[in-house]
Amino acid sequence: MKLRIRRIILTTAAVIILALAAPVGFAQHDTQGKPTAKGQMKEGGKQAGKAGKSLGHNIKRGRILRGGKRFGKRIGFAGRHIGRGTKRAVKTAVKP
Repeated sequence: MKLRIRRIILTTAAVIILALAAPVGFAQHDTQGKPTAKGQMKEGGKQAGKAGKSLGHNIKRGRILRGGKRFGKRIGFAGRHIGRGTKRAVKTAVKP
């Protein structure tokens, strides 16, 4: 009986923690408000710099696969910001 109650409490706590942590995790990669094209390009450059830095740290410690995976994720975020900045720049330059 005690084991069953403990299992129910732990399961409920895990569900609550995961439900609250998911929105916070998604919000970390977006910039607030309506950013400019220049701001998006700067953010893309920052992400690319973080990608190289984390790759170097991981390779230095012998974690080549982990470094490559995280490098790819960061470069993906950088590409997303560069794409958004390009979209904004084209929209403001070419008005139909």
